Amino acid sequence: MDKWPFYICTMNTMRFYFIIILLISLSFNAQVLAQSDEPVDAHISTEQLHLSMSIGAGVITNPLYGADNIPLVIIPQIAFYGQQWFFDNGRVGYSIKQTQQHNLSLVTELNPESRFFIDWHPQNIFALKSASSNNQFTQLETNTSPQQININNISKRKLVLDAGISYSFVAEQQMLSVQALHDVNSAYNGWRAAIQWQYHGQVGNLQLKPTVGVNYKSAQLNDYYYGLNSDETLLGKIVVGSSWQPYAKIDARWPLSKANALRFHLAYYDYSAMDSSPLFERHYSTTAFIGFEHTF
Repeated sequence: MDKWPFYICTMNTMRFYFIIILLISLSFNAQVLAQSDEPVDAHISTEQLHLSMSIGAGVITNPLYGADNIPLVIIPQIAFYGQQWFFDNGRVGYSIKQTQQHNLSLVTELNPESRFFIDWHPQNIFALKSASSNNQFTQLETNTSPQQININNISKRKLVLDAGISYSFVAEQQMLSVQALHDVNSAYNGWRAAIQWQYHGQVGNLQLKPTVGVNYKSAQLNDYYYGLNSDETLLGKIVVGSSWQPYAKIDARWPLSKANALRFHLAYYDYSAMDSSPLFERHYSTTAFIGFEHTF
């Protein structure tokens, strides 16, 4: 029985490594077979509304016990960039420094963890967004699998607004991004950070955008969403601690015309570092979508 949590984490880790290898292979093929050597254009038109709509079939899997998966049928994408202020699929920001290679911005957005508790969370609406010290990976031998608890039987988790700083560096077809954000409405009084690498490539007409990254989440954040108070369970108070959580995504578009394209999106988020929480039924979440996209 002591080896069971380790087995779960190993299977999730193997699944994540498989996706990483797949993304690296796709990005390598895109780089070799790309018909153009033009660098990625990280600067979109300013003072113009960018609006598109994707219609198809997809799902966001909810890893929490007692929660429903979130179907994806119609997905809007909305962005507006002024000279400095911008809105990008639920993320509001102000650019402090902008050059061809560097972008430093102040940003604010709703914390994405509450999407598992609230179906209409913006992260579930703008689901195809393509632009984180008690590490559980090091404590697998001592963790046990506690009794699972249905999220419908615990206190409601609030929507939380986070704000912080974001930086991105662009070099040819690649983009490296880092960010750090803190809770601003004192719901959990913690912070989160992320580092992400993204590649923009093309194989014939197929446009590929593989992404890999790691989210860091503070103990206060994880304990608020995935821990339990003593009045929520007979198991007593449960704390989760901080975590490092890798993720991988790939976005593919096949243009049919200037305004229309076929769209495919697949994302994998690893939650094996949260195995001390009895709220989890699975230790990963996936987003998958395939459909038709129209740009207005």
